[in-house]
Amino acid sequence: MNKFLLVVIFSSFFSLTVISQTSEFIERQGQVTFFSYTSVENIQATNNQVLSLFNPNSQEIAVSILMRAFVFKKSLMHEHFNESYIESDLYPKASFSGKITGFDTTETEPQTRIIKGNFTLKDSTKPVDVKATIVKTEEGYTISGTLDIMIDDYNIEVPPLLSPNISKKIEVTFNFNYASYEK
Repeated sequence: MNKFLLVVIFSSFFSLTVISQTSEFIERQGQVTFFSYTSVENIQATNNQVLSLFNPNSQEIAVSILMRAFVFKKSLMHEHFNESYIESDLYPKASFSGKITGFDTTETEPQTRIIKGNFTLKDSTKPVDVKATIVKTEEGYTISGTLDIMIDDYNIEVPPLLSPNISKKIEVTFNFNYASYEK
């Protein structure tokens, strides 16, 4: 009887492990923050409505960012960001799709890996390499990291008068807490 119980427990554990390794994971309220440093004024905004999917087996990740969901300390910054720089009416979302290099689904310790992919903002798509930390959790995975984007790469035009107020390089940080997603 004990051998039978042991086989049932082992089979159940193995089935759960296989299911969790073949599942896709979703983050519906991921966080993306950007920061621009200048000597005149720092600009920072946070978006907590970012959607992302992660498939550990294929090592693929996709992210969709609603541009109007960024929150600024000053409402005028929000207005200028959406109307003048990002043109959110024409380009309502930014996106990223990529693949994690060297990711090991069996590893229980945090892994620092490079995600190679394409980032699309406004009407431009550019290849990027993102350094990220991946942590396996009880619910799924946490993926966080930072990347720098150059505003010139994404056709973000800054009037000459305002150019001292806006950095050419924007630091983007992200944090996604993925939970299992069943289709």
